[in-house]
Amino acid sequence: MKFRYLFSPSIFGLLFVIFLLPAKALADFLLVPMDSRQSDHLKAYGIAYWVIKGGAEVDWLLNYRGGSFMFNYASAFENELRIRDVSYERISDAQSSRILMEVTSENANMDAMKLEKAPKIAVYSPKNKQPWDDAVTLALTYAEIPYDVVYDEEVLDGKLKDYDWIHLHHEDFTGQYGKFYASFHTQQWYKDQVAENEGIAAKYNFAKVSQLKLAVATILREFVNNGGFLFAMCSATDSYDIALAAASTDICDVMFDGDPADPDAQSKLDFQQTFAFTDFNLIMNPFYYEFSDIDVNPQTRQVPKELDYFSLFEFSAKWDPVPTMLCQNHTQTIKGFMGQTTAFDMRTLKSEVLVMGMLKAHNEARYIHGNYGKGMWTFYGGHDPEDYQHHVGEEPTMLELHKNSPGYRLILNNILFPAAKKKKQKT
Repeated sequence: MKFRYLFSPSIFGLLFVIFLLPAKALADFLLVPMDSRQSDHLKAYGIAYWVIKGGAEVDWLLNYRGGSFMFNYASAFENELRIRDVSYERISDAQSSRILMEVTSENANMDAMKLEKAPKIAVYSPKNKQPWDDAVTLALTYAEIPYDVVYDEEVLDGKLKDYDWIHLHHEDFTGQYGKFYASFHTQQWYKDQVAENEGIAAKYNFAKVSQLKLAVATILREFVNNGGFLFAMCSATDSYDIALAAASTDICDVMFDGDPADPDAQSKLDFQQTFAFTDFNLIMNPFYYEFSDIDVNPQTRQVPKELDYFSLFEFSAKWDPVPTMLCQNHTQTIKGFMGQTTAFDMRTLKSEVLVMGMLKAHNEARYIHGNYGKGMWTFYGGHDPEDYQHHVGEEPTMLELHKNSPGYRLILNNILFPAAKKKKQKT
């Protein structure tokens, strides 16, 4: 009796193709959606950073499903997505091509930005523990993005050349210790902060802490001028610019530096030295918890918590890729949150400053950006995007409970965008 094949040769060949070829032929790419279907938006940024850190490229699909990420399939990438519990989709080469065609179409306000080099990240932060947490440090830690901590000594010793991106921790660059004197000068943490700063100032032959901080601020400005990226939140935003504007005068009262402030300090401010702010008025009262009128006055701000939301602006993905990257989100409306510096009065912004998020009804800018020399800076008002009014000494926010925070996404946009491949300017 003759043996008969159960399968014809043509069917057998088809099954061979389906079952025996490598998985890559069936699913060439991994898509990490960043819309409402993402289980953990914050860790998704960490995945993107981890992939490019390992030498692979990532396409950041601007305005496509909340700013999704796409990269070549590898089993190690898929395993890491599972370990970190980040939502993803395995897609074919044909599906990937269709997505790229869609986002690069001239009629779509979308684009594909290639991420190719993981930025080296530094967080400017004091070595002694402070009685407040820092949103950027929390975001980096939760997203599993590596960073180094630097402070005045590292800055003055020229270590910034080793980094591409720096965040300014909740800091007072004016030398007034956050103007916490009235409420906290008897607290041990405040005394430790004074001792640490005075010790560093003496080490580098500065007579005052304000002079030390000005020197640091000036080096940070040069870091940006040379092509670095600087990100600041809360009081590190306005106090930074105030310190630069006050370089030729003394704005610190006797309890801060041993002698009175210059009574003519206001008239001696040089607004040409600043990044973002101009024509602001100093608040010289050392017992008042404000530096200037850059920050909206918390005592007169009439914004109920339930109505405190700011809106992100929409930019052209193809013509304005940087602000587009910085505003990628799954919602255009972000919950407001307070801080020592909560929001920037629009009247104090320089004309060239780009406002990316604001509360229009109250003329408040919350999220601003600009260029300086070869580099860029971004200022973000408020202290913690998921703690509306964070007080000194409170426990840090647990980001495990806020995996899909739109406010924290803005921080992580800033961390990732320096990885983007530079495109030729369109003409």
